[in-house]
Amino acid sequence: MLLPRILTAVIGVPVILAAIHFGGVFYMVFVGCVILLCLYEYSLVLSLGKKPVHTLSLLVFGALMGAVAILGRMPLKTELPDNLYPFAISVVICGVLLLEVLTPKRSWERVCNTFTGIFIIPWSLAHLINLRDIATFGEYLTLFMMITVWVSDTGAYFSGRFFGRHKLNPEVSPKKTWEGAVGGTLLAVGAAVLMQHLFLPTCFSVPVAVGLGLLVAIVGQVSDLAESVLKRSAGVKDSSNLLPGHGGFLDRFDSYLLLAPLFYYVVLYTL
Repeated sequence: MLLPRILTAVIGVPVILAAIHFGGVFYMVFVGCVILLCLYEYSLVLSLGKKPVHTLSLLVFGALMGAVAILGRMPLKTELPDNLYPFAISVVICGVLLLEVLTPKRSWERVCNTFTGIFIIPWSLAHLINLRDIATFGEYLTLFMMITVWVSDTGAYFSGRFFGRHKLNPEVSPKKTWEGAVGGTLLAVGAAVLMQHLFLPTCFSVPVAVGLGLLVAIVGQVSDLAESVLKRSAGVKDSSNLLPGHGGFLDRFDSYLLLAPLFYYVVLYTL
């Protein structure tokens, strides 16, 4: 499994770095594609686990939520109306419920599963665009968060593989260990300090870099476990096999479901 994992990273990492560097419409299209693929995989996981989900509503209204969030960040010739977000949320709520009423074998569980995917995935991942659009330091702050997550994941993988003895949460993720979590966190903090020195020396201090490194490592791993709860309840190992050695896009971007909004607002209101 290690070779496919490395090969996928060799191809995928430069694409992500290029998207972050160029920003603008190119980066928005990249995030939009990730959102759509994660929505599809969310539906796939639930379907494989025989959990009810309205795939049409999920994809259509999930795409709407993502589009509204992304359009709100685009440099358009005319300003979007101030009530666009509440309008889109109202359309989503009414649309999902209406389609469910018109669907045979109506299910409130299906409504809840559909709403969860629509509101968590597009809205959370759209904050990747918000972070990139922060004036002056947006590109480097996005790289800071992304690379710290990658280092944390890699450190946790190898620390757990070689030193793992005590299970972190065997009911949710049998392979994760406390040793892996600690190893990933320590390496993430080291990476955060290094990136602060290289890219963001005038943006925040080393102690702040340590705090942000801890934030990324801890919240990222908790977010990863949250997605594992979904897969465990559905009885599947990976969200898909689109990324050899890594599972699916939802497996790769699960850390950002909780992290992207929290990191963005911490940076926005404290730095």
